[in-house]
Amino acid sequence: MSKIQNTTHPDCLELVYSGEDYFSRLEQIIQNAKYEIHLQFYIFENDATGTKIIEKLKEAAARRVKVYLLLDGFGSFSFPKEVVEELTSRGVQFRFFSPFFSANSFYIGRRLHHKIVVADAQMLLIGGINIADKYNGKPGKEPWLDYAVQIDDIIIAKKLQLLCRDLFLKKRYFFKKKIETVLQTQQETVVSIIQNDWLKRKNEIYDAYITSFTTAKKEIVIVGSYFLPGRRMNNALKKAAKNQVKVKLILAGISDVALSRRATYHIYAALLKNNIELYEWNKTVLHGKAAVVDGNWTTIGSFNLNNLSSYGSLEMNVEIKSTAFSSNYLEHLNEIIAQCQRITPTSLKKRNNISSSFINWLSYWTARLILNIVTYFPENRFKKFY
Repeated sequence: MSKIQNTTHPDCLELVYSGEDYFSRLEQIIQNAKYEIHLQFYIFENDATGTKIIEKLKEAAARRVKVYLLLDGFGSFSFPKEVVEELTSRGVQFRFFSPFFSANSFYIGRRLHHKIVVADAQMLLIGGINIADKYNGKPGKEPWLDYAVQIDDIIIAKKLQLLCRDLFLKKRYFFKKKIETVLQTQQETVVSIIQNDWLKRKNEIYDAYITSFTTAKKEIVIVGSYFLPGRRMNNALKKAAKNQVKVKLILAGISDVALSRRATYHIYAALLKNNIELYEWNKTVLHGKAAVVDGNWTTIGSFNLNNLSSYGSLEMNVEIKSTAFSSNYLEHLNEIIAQCQRITPTSLKKRNNISSSFINWLSYWTARLILNIVTYFPENRFKKFY
């Protein structure tokens, strides 16, 4: 078993919202770092939000904190070269994961999709929030809907910091060696850091979703950006609904990827036919990736319910077994649902016409083809460690 796990006190665990809540915590963590801090992100933009975090990292490096910044070569392709040079000149250790223009650039499906921060082997942030204005918001413009979790736990943070260090330094340890589970039983909340890297046979997030769906007894609530589940995941949800489990999907009415949104529209009818409740969030872009099952199991992180996350990217989630945490999160999600547009067979019929149905169908099969291509090549042709 390779998951990082510990039984911890609920006070060491906090749900974090996109916007000011997340970025104020991130700044505070960087400011308070004394020895070592790791940041690993898919997207880091050089906008107002990114510039502010960059300055905090420079200040940390000036305090002789070891700062490691690992960004994905595709997601952060626009990150300026001059900023990289400035950071490294100030002592920040910087690296792109799989630079887009490199000998291995055709392995586009294998991306670093992490959104994690860990400082001094003590404090960590993990979720689906990247560093950019759109996740932070600005006056008159709400941030994208997304979540993270802040954890103050030495056992979990120490293991995650070692994991981040090994990935940054390209050590085989990250890809090969299993992390022993640490489990203490005197508390009630069990927290695990789970990973997905299918190429290296790390399927913890995928397996956790499948297990939680197939064993659900009462309710499944999913926040699903870029929702396009594969066959097994789809069957698990349908089986749960057939077993009288109430399944609720909070999906993107507004998306930054039009193809993905259209592709998801194509499967609406099949989902509704299986008595799955559909809710569209139309106030901002929905970017969250989370689920709550039976009011006692929660996962939040970078993992999307589609084949790219399942079979391509490096993903990281937090898994929380806690009735208290899940209940609090469910209360918030029910507030979100109350602000959503519910999709019913009647409203779907009114929305669809021959033209839109064809576009949705074409988008679905185009998206599936793209996902199959970018996840097929890493498995069959990928030979090197990044």
